[in-house]
Amino acid sequence: MTIAPAPAPTVEGFFDAATHTITYLVADPATGAAAVIDPVLDFDAATGRTSTTSLEQVLARIAGRGLKLERVLETHAHADHLTGADEIRRRTGAPIGIGSRITEVQKVFGVLFEAHDVTADGVVFDSLYADGARFNLGSLPVEVMHTPGHTPACVSYVIGDAAFVGDTLFMPDYGTARCDFPGGDARTLYRSIRRILALPPQTRLFVGHDYLPEGRTDYRWETTVAAEAAGNIHIGGGRSEDDFVALREARDATLKAPALILPSLQINIRAGALPPAEASGKRFLKLPLNAI
Repeated sequence: MTIAPAPAPTVEGFFDAATHTITYLVADPATGAAAVIDPVLDFDAATGRTSTTSLEQVLARIAGRGLKLERVLETHAHADHLTGADEIRRRTGAPIGIGSRITEVQKVFGVLFEAHDVTADGVVFDSLYADGARFNLGSLPVEVMHTPGHTPACVSYVIGDAAFVGDTLFMPDYGTARCDFPGGDARTLYRSIRRILALPPQTRLFVGHDYLPEGRTDYRWETTVAAEAAGNIHIGGGRSEDDFVALREARDATLKAPALILPSLQINIRAGALPPAEASGKRFLKLPLNAI
């Protein structure tokens, strides 16, 4: 029996050079229904100013193509950029979805930042997706795969013939995500990646970041299951779980904290909303000293 190929969404990536993040605009060609995955809110750490330059590009493209934005999807609570999810929701009404284990991240970082407005129940998001959750984007089937390891709350979205894997996997010549954040675990990451690599070999994979390894001068963010399984420098070629864990933990021990980890997580556990205003009307981010 011949198996029909999975339907193919259109995918556009918007690369943010400041954080090496790719925001995705995913659309159903048949209906024009669209989703934005991992949007970026621009932030200048030196001045404490936010701006919406990156979001404007995506929203302009949605309008220009006549698409109907149905969802904003987060792969996890990012530690390297502020999410623009709440800004998009306020402008368009599109609901925000994220993996159900975001509550674990909210609990840890809500305590760290003494963010008394943040309750560890995910209510600032509109949808909390369990592993295996399914919904449609227009006529396209969407399945949510929990793929923890980088953080406990990481998910991947399988939309037709494409999968959006966040920070779990990078391009084959760059490898895999770090696992040294609270709740991260290299062994868990290995098993999550194996779930992704069990998808059909031709499945298009879209990664959350790209950095330039030695020998490459162009940024890339689309690969395939087959290419990752064969050539990923950390896990490809059938690398064993124990070997991967040893490699990943040794590499993580050399890494510095992301430059925007403290601002990002304060915003991202709030789904992109800014902290509550003080009596003066000003809003403040906290910088906990000697706490990490």
